[in-house]
Amino acid sequence: QVQLVESGGGLVQPGGSLRLSCAASVSIFSFIAMDWNWYRQAPGKQRELVAVVTSRSSTNYADSVKGRFTVSRDNAKKTVDLQMDSLKPEDTAVYYCNVRTRTADYWGQGTQVTVSS
Repeated sequence: QVQLVESGGGLVQPGGSLRLSCAASVSIFSFIAMDWNWYRQAPGKQRELVAVVTSRSSTNYADSVKGRFTVSRDNAKKTVDLQMDSLKPEDTAVYYCNVRTRTADYWGQGTQVTVSS
């Protein structure tokens, strides 16, 4: 069983920054071996993949956030962060941390990000 807890959401003005963090309740060895994902879901829209950091610390991003968002992992702390800069109103969504194992798909409870003036 994997538990994921996100934090760091909030209200920010357009052009501002937020940093989200996801803490995972797994062994450090499992954490290191996993690829970690950030998704988001805006009202009335499907959940979409925003960023991935692999076990080798390679990263991938949705086109809509490239150059503005940065995903990182801290294996010692078992956390995955999403640094979001130059935020736009269309980034408003609930952001979820996710990891997939061979047997299950795990999600955090989500954290709300609202970009508005």
